[in-house]
Amino acid sequence: MLTRKLDIAVNQTVVMITRVLRAIIMGPPGSGKGTISERIVKDFGLAHLSSGDMLRNNILRGTDVGLEAKKYIDTGSLVPDEVMLELIGDELEKLKDSSWLLDGFPRTVPQAEALFKLEPVETVINMNIPFEVIINRIKGRRVHPASGRVYHLEFNPPKVPNKDDVTGEALILREDDKEETVLARLRHYQNLTEPVLEFYRNKGILEQFTGKYSNEIWPHVHKFLAAKTVPLQYTEYK
Repeated sequence: MLTRKLDIAVNQTVVMITRVLRAIIMGPPGSGKGTISERIVKDFGLAHLSSGDMLRNNILRGTDVGLEAKKYIDTGSLVPDEVMLELIGDELEKLKDSSWLLDGFPRTVPQAEALFKLEPVETVINMNIPFEVIINRIKGRRVHPASGRVYHLEFNPPKVPNKDDVTGEALILREDDKEETVLARLRHYQNLTEPVLEFYRNKGILEQFTGKYSNEIWPHVHKFLAAKTVPLQYTEYK
């Protein structure tokens, strides 16, 4: 009886280790999505698929789908759903037997529906960060225009207030980092993606993580994913 139980436990462990995990990560600009994605890839060995990176790569290589997408991008138009789906589908086909984390797609309900038929997703991680937290985080950035060096008034302040550490020249607050600009961008994101989140919520696969900082959220994301697949490296979080 003991031997049988051990065999079952071993078999379950093997299945868990070799199990393919297909996930999506979503979150507004400034939510820390990039940081969490990097940690997921490092700790769980998932391939990171960024729709933006895939677009740029295909355009650079002059693939058929890249050239088709470039026609729309050059005119300032959105790349149609069917073109994006072809792009994503080609990449997912290469990872048919691998675990992956999709970032930046889908952005619309039709895209989500089509993706679900193409490759059923197991889990969707949503970075549910309060807008005021994101606004305060972004509006604290300061940039040295000539070099592109970036500072933050709270997390990485210059040695002399509002002066570049190297040249001593004045730092600026970029237009994109001003509070009203950030808020407008966040509201646009919310209006665009809320129906997509609702789609996955109705599927029962949406998992939301709320907090102010990536270091605060990450242990919960790690624990959640560790229940689905064995991490490459494990850290005990309290």
